[in-house]
Amino acid sequence: MTSEASFEILESLQADIAELIDRLPTLKHRQFIQQALATVVRLADSKVERLDWKIVSAALADMERGFQLFHGYRHIRKVTIFGSARLASETPEYEMAVQFARAVCQLGFMVITGGGGGIMHAGQEGAGRDNSFGLNIQLPFEQEANPIIDGDPKLIHFKYFFTRKLFLLKESDAVALFPGGFGTQDEAFECMTLSQTGKFGPIPLVLIDSPGGDYWHSWSQYIDQQLVTKGLVSPEDPNLYTVTDNLEVACNAITNFYQGYHSSRYVGDQLVIRLRQQLSDAEVELLNVNFSDILVKGRIEKSQVLPQEGLDETSSLPRLLLYFNQRDLGRLYQMIGVINQLVIPSPEEIAHPERK
Repeated sequence: MTSEASFEILESLQADIAELIDRLPTLKHRQFIQQALATVVRLADSKVERLDWKIVSAALADMERGFQLFHGYRHIRKVTIFGSARLASETPEYEMAVQFARAVCQLGFMVITGGGGGIMHAGQEGAGRDNSFGLNIQLPFEQEANPIIDGDPKLIHFKYFFTRKLFLLKESDAVALFPGGFGTQDEAFECMTLSQTGKFGPIPLVLIDSPGGDYWHSWSQYIDQQLVTKGLVSPEDPNLYTVTDNLEVACNAITNFYQGYHSSRYVGDQLVIRLRQQLSDAEVELLNVNFSDILVKGRIEKSQVLPQEGLDETSSLPRLLLYFNQRDLGRLYQMIGVINQLVIPSPEEIAHPERK
């Protein structure tokens, strides 16, 4: 780049920053924009090396692409499909992934995969190009997107695995795992870990075998024998996931999860659970009787939107507030299951389980 071109870029950047500073008091998310700008300024004055700046720059570019892509689809629930890139199209696992993706898209959901081959290809074959997102990764050796998503505007090539995984999980409302290697195992355990620590979910996690297959059944036995029996996880933690080789069971695990439960977030130390419908006082009392063991203090209380949440599309939804201990995640999933049994969905909600 010539010095003249560099100077022109600098002049343009200065103008853009000046304009942003002028508009900052009127911007909706000014607090976070200000924090991001302040972080960059502090980094500029620190002894950060060239490689560090390359990481910051590339990670921000990755996130910019992801945020811009998914913003237009934020009202549609999506299912992320994980599984081996090595499974060929003639394998029963591949065919099961095709059928599963087709089934959830017929229910109205969209599908996210890593954009590559194997189970990722199967997921997008079943979903079709229009209902697919591909989150591919740039590697030193050739890493091509599968032909179904290749060239589609809903395909992103990420620089880093960590930004790619951020969007594979952040944008998903359900995770379906098919047989795979170390990466698939990592993704299964990370989903549970992030949910338990309040960084992700809760969302339905479905472990799907081909008909008669035992990959996930054997995995579940390992969890029971080595983790549950030895007290390394809670006895209720297997409630975090559903193991099945049946398409109907897999799809129902996802749609039923959102029958009464809508979403959740933390406000300070409180877990805020958004509901599709208001529960009665008697129903909330039932939850307090049966799930007081997962509370650090206080009771499960009904609420409307909290001031700290801000106003968005979920503001009109009723809430439950609780001080969850962030340890008994399996019990929290059990409580969500009870909430879903208490709520009778409307015909509109039954017809469109994918709408947030």
